[in-house]
Amino acid sequence: MSDSATRASKADSDELLALDNQLCFAVYAVNRAITSRYRPLLAELDLTYPQYLVMLVMWEADEAGERPRVSSIGERLRLDSGTLTPLLRRLEQRGLITRQRSSEDERVVTVALTDEGRSMRERATDVPVRLLCELGVGPEDAVRLRGELRDLLSHLEQAEHHRE
Repeated sequence: MSDSATRASKADSDELLALDNQLCFAVYAVNRAITSRYRPLLAELDLTYPQYLVMLVMWEADEAGERPRVSSIGERLRLDSGTLTPLLRRLEQRGLITRQRSSEDERVVTVALTDEGRSMRERATDVPVRLLCELGVGPEDAVRLRGELRDLLSHLEQAEHHRE
């Protein structure tokens, strides 16, 4: 290999390994920035970001008249039980949800909103709008970006499924 080819190969390699060229870093940095923008909005509800995500799932389920299983909440949020259980415990201690073990199968635990958890939904409705305003992202751009991220996630999950 000639010196110029070696230098070109090294430059390509350096470019491939540049932090700013990594998709994973861009997603990581955006996630951290967005989560930090949520903090003051969620502080008004006295919720952490992960607790907010649980409440979003619970509000959807409640609107559909459902009492989701802990396992289905975990699947939806892509959280393991070791992470989800303390979140649910804190929300239950705050009086926002109740957990109930099934009488037929004690391994099954369902979750329901309390009246206080339901009333919080109304107070939370402005959080997404305020966040988009703060981010300077219009509704159309948000829909497009969310769709692209969902497509990427779907692709990654399908690839993971095929590797198993």
